[in-house]
Amino acid sequence: MSKKTVAVLFGGQSSEHEVSCVSATTIISNMNHDLYNVIIIGITKEGKWVKVSSVEDIKSGEWVKSKVNAIISPDATQKSVLFIEGNKVTPEKVDVVFPALHGMYGEDGTVQGLLELAKIPYVGCGVLSSAVSMDKLYTKTVVDTLGIRQAKYVPVYKKDLAQIERVVKKVENTLKYPVFIKPSNAGSSRGISKAKNKEELIKGLYLAVEHDRKILVEEGIVGRELECAVLGGNEPRASGVGEIIAAADFYDYDAKYNNNDSKTIIGPDLPGNATEVIREAAVRIFKAVDGYGLSRVDFFVESETGEVVFNEINTLPGFTSISMYPMLWEAKGIGKPQLVEKLIQLALARAEETGGDRNGQ
Repeated sequence: MSKKTVAVLFGGQSSEHEVSCVSATTIISNMNHDLYNVIIIGITKEGKWVKVSSVEDIKSGEWVKSKVNAIISPDATQKSVLFIEGNKVTPEKVDVVFPALHGMYGEDGTVQGLLELAKIPYVGCGVLSSAVSMDKLYTKTVVDTLGIRQAKYVPVYKKDLAQIERVVKKVENTLKYPVFIKPSNAGSSRGISKAKNKEELIKGLYLAVEHDRKILVEEGIVGRELECAVLGGNEPRASGVGEIIAAADFYDYDAKYNNNDSKTIIGPDLPGNATEVIREAAVRIFKAVDGYGLSRVDFFVESETGEVVFNEINTLPGFTSISMYPMLWEAKGIGKPQLVEKLIQLALARAEETGGDRNGQ
């Protein structure tokens, strides 16, 4: 059997660039190289696409010096990556793409749209589910239809900040402090802050707007932070539940990736039937956004009531050594090599089932 060619995309222009680099090394290292030829394509912070020689170059950061440009052709008859070095253009056929990209310009449907045009199979959620899930406001709109509780919220737009006092009044009339301020489109807790008063609210709004023109101000939920992994195509299934013990006031980017005191617990003891409620809700939300392949769905369990509250869904969760998604499946007996293989096979199965037409997903 001839090897299939897998192109791994990493880096990107989002605030999660560095996390993506680590995810890519994990994915490539756990890929079956007896079955696949691997092409590595890095996207710099400026948006330049280059051919990368090795995992070692990703780890060292040398990859950004690559002199070979890489372009995924949108021509559906080619299904190729074009490598450009000087005046020489070398096309290379690609069977499947694994986008190890987190956040904007990777997890939001943009790359997925390019791959749909190219009719190249790819790992993970499609254009619609990626775009909807990346946008916290639209995710809330979808989940509102499911009867699953989520935090109360007030939407704020960049133009609204010209009348900041009116925004503050609207928030204070709707929610009680503390509140959380989040960019609607930003991954890995970038730009998120907690406000206990008006001054912190205003500061948080201006921080969030640096990341997105749409902002979400949410009620503060006092409780435990839980995560659940979803895997599959037409019949997705949920993993067990993992708990985040943040080493900070909340699980922001720094607490997640730079603070060794943050911990994760697989299979925590939760009140009542909270574990099953989370698992069932995770699959329902995944289906509601038309998910495919993988997602991590995040929840709170309220301290006082034990009630489950939906937080957000991530359609391309991290694959680092501390990432909850692979850890949750390892606890279910699916190691990283099996997980990577399963995701690639799901991508190929979807393409075969739909004939490359995403509307048949």
